[in-house]
Formats: sequence, C-alpha cells, structure tokens
Amino acid sequence: MILTDRQLREAIKLGKIKVEPFEDAQVQPATYDLRVGNRGATTSARKLIDVSKVGYLTLEPGDTAVVSTLEILELDRQHVGRFGLRSKYSRKGLIATTGTQIDPGFRGRLIIGLTNVTPSRIVLPHKDDFVSLEVHRLEEPAESAESAYDGPYQGHVDLRPEDIEFVLEASGAALPDIIKTMSGTKTSASWATK
Repeated sequence: MILTDRQLREAIKLGKIKVEPFEDAQVQPATYDLRVGNRGATTSARKLIDVSKVGYLTLEPGDTAVVSTLEILELDRQHVGRFGLRSKYSRKGLIATTGTQIDPGFRGRLIIGLTNVTPSRIVLPHKDDFVSLEVHRLEEPAESAESAYDGPYQGHVDLRPEDIEFVLEASGAALPDIIKTMSGTKTSASWATK
C-alpha cells in the first residue's frame, strides 16, 4: 500500500519513517519530494562540488553525475521506499541511473546517479525538488533485523570517495566531449557542402 499524504505525515509523527530535515511543504498527495543536497560531482567537472556554496550543480550535455539528497531518511522494517526523478527534470532530458528501491531499515542520504541525455545544459539548484519518494507499507514488518537493509549505503550521510570514483577517474572521451566533437564535425560538414 502506498502511503497518502495523511498517512505519510502520521508515519513520520510516529517515528516509523524519519525525514531530516522534514518540511511539510514537501509532502505531496502520495509522495515526499526530496531536494538537491550539499554535494555532487559530474564527469565534465571531474571533482567534488560543494553545491551548497556554488548554489547549483550543472550537468553539461552528455554528463553523468552523482548528487546526494538534502534529506536523511530512515525507514522502519515495515516500510519500503521507491523514488523517481521529478517530471520537470525528466522532461528536460535528465534520467536517473540509480536503482529505485529503498529497503526496510535503510537510514542515510540517497546518492542519486543522473545522466543528461540532451544537447543542452541542465542546472540543478541547491535544495530544489528533484526526486519524489513513494513510501509503501508492507503487510508485516521484515521478519528480523537481519532481513532489513544492511548494504554498503547504510548510515552514509555524505558522498564518499567510492560514490564518486567513476566520475573523478573517468578515462577516455566522456559523452560531453563526444557530443562536442560530433557537433563540430556536423558544422564542418555542412560548410563543406555549401
């Protein structure tokens, strides 16, 4: 069962789900909108970016990025989450490249992988709504503490070197470079045929 806005508020009030910082304005009819967090990295920048200081994270055409959510989540053993990119970003050509399931017992910030599949720059402002979280209540709690989530992302509240390793150590031509090269080739070819 997907929680409605009222059920979501009640589960948060009872401590079954924790969202820090919680903002009531982020509660939607059947989701909670998560915001762009303080840290990110892109293949074009090839460095960790303090989004809270810069004010935004820019994804160049073809860029791949990782960004943390502002909110820290905690789910009890009877709740599971699913998330998806907000349509305002999907419609611009941004796709989420991270698995959508948040297992019972998870606690920490979500680390979201993103790819800009367009020829245009996409900007993610700090604290902007970019992911919608759906919370489902299981018919019964996960059977034991061992069956709750205990994976590599448990308890993490900041981007770690291993979270951004592929962005920082990307070798060869990145997709943005390929797109620029192909755009230049197309322009040269069009001049040559005139």
